Amino acid sequence: MNNNSKVLALKYRPKTFKDLIGQEVIAETIYNSIKNQRSANAYLFTGIRGVGKTTIARIVAKSLNCLKGIDKLCSKDLCENCEAISNSNHIDVLEMDAASKTGVDDVRDLIEFSRYGPTTAKYKIFIIDEVHMLSKQAFNALLKTLEEPPEYLKFIFATTEIKKIPVTVISRCQRFDLARVNSSDLFNFIKNVKDKEKGKINDEALKLIVKISEGSVRDALSLLDRAILSQSEKSEINLKEAQNIFGFFDKSYLINLFKFLFKGDEKEVINIYKSIYNQGVEPKVFLNDFLEILYYIKNISSIKLDGQSFSLNDQEFNEIEQISKEISPETLLLFWQFTIKTLGELDIVSNQNLSMEMFLIRLLYLKDNKAFSSHEKSDLNNEKYSNGNIDKAEKFNLTKDEGELENKNKTISQIKNFAQEESTKPEKKVESKLINIEIKNFDELINICNEKKELKLKYMIFF
Repeated sequence: MNNNSKVLALKYRPKTFKDLIGQEVIAETIYNSIKNQRSANAYLFTGIRGVGKTTIARIVAKSLNCLKGIDKLCSKDLCENCEAISNSNHIDVLEMDAASKTGVDDVRDLIEFSRYGPTTAKYKIFIIDEVHMLSKQAFNALLKTLEEPPEYLKFIFATTEIKKIPVTVISRCQRFDLARVNSSDLFNFIKNVKDKEKGKINDEALKLIVKISEGSVRDALSLLDRAILSQSEKSEINLKEAQNIFGFFDKSYLINLFKFLFKGDEKEVINIYKSIYNQGVEPKVFLNDFLEILYYIKNISSIKLDGQSFSLNDQEFNEIEQISKEISPETLLLFWQFTIKTLGELDIVSNQNLSMEMFLIRLLYLKDNKAFSSHEKSDLNNEKYSNGNIDKAEKFNLTKDEGELENKNKTISQIKNFAQEESTKPEKKVESKLINIEIKNFDELINICNEKKELKLKYMIFF
């Protein structure tokens, strides 16, 4: 295939250890083992999608069989073996997809084929992708061959789900965990590719690509390919255009939504959400991004803009830092819990958009203005406990007789059922008096429910 017709993910696929991004330690370790003729019987590469598992497997296969040797490994002028391995048609290097060949019979055929030495290369190599898809019987059939293979035979496994592979198989392999590629390294890489392809995309749009790719080189190249194909001949793609191309809405919308949410402005909150929804953002995506902003607000003091992460720009960082100074941690944790609960509710409602609007309205009515002040301390911290008892008559301005009656009916360290409550009622009727209880915030409401044993009301508040 002509390189000009290839997608970027294939066109810029690494061909040697030096071309690898973000996996320098692994590359150096394998290079040294092959150079010193101490290569493993079986290699196991694990990591997320697009970080180079299959790519490294092919590079290892070429390093073992290159006619020029590992020190002069082919990169441009490929030798016969390297060219055949790169095109996946070498007779001694078999690439197998475990997702389509999962049975024990397929593995038995593989083992039978391994009894014969290589035809043209030095080593016979089996590359098995997504190896965790093999059945239990297939893994068991491999064990003996993995432990004591012929000198000419090598196995290379790749998987995204290492936990699904039996420990007996892992112990017979040399395992390498491929990390997510660093944001700055990935940014420099795709920027270099963009320049080679003469793409017109600014740095902010490239940073968005890095963020969406989540450390996956293949994802980043695929997104870059899509952006280059979407550009016009004259204009340069900026951040806003990139967000429209990838269906990714700006965080500034969510930050503004939080500002109006904490102010209690229902109209503006709903309008901002509708503008986000009209961009094609799914409710689940919205809630996950909502959780992300909540996390930043809660932990902004421990986050640094050091160029290693492009999750926040300078303006967003400063705005979130300002919001965090005015919000109490208790409120943020309560919002987090409500958001998690709403994520579970989405699967049982027919109109998820309406559910999102009601979710935001619930948050508005949940809060009390004083609860969102960082200077307001919770009443729980100011309460005086003496031997585990609270002077209820003083706390709720009850009369002395009423306070004694409540203490008499109180059951310590026990939640009474309805039958017990009926049995503990006094025989004599006590004249009820109207009690004015002032509730200042959400915490006081919960405390009153606990002290008055209003379990049903407390359950309805939370659920």
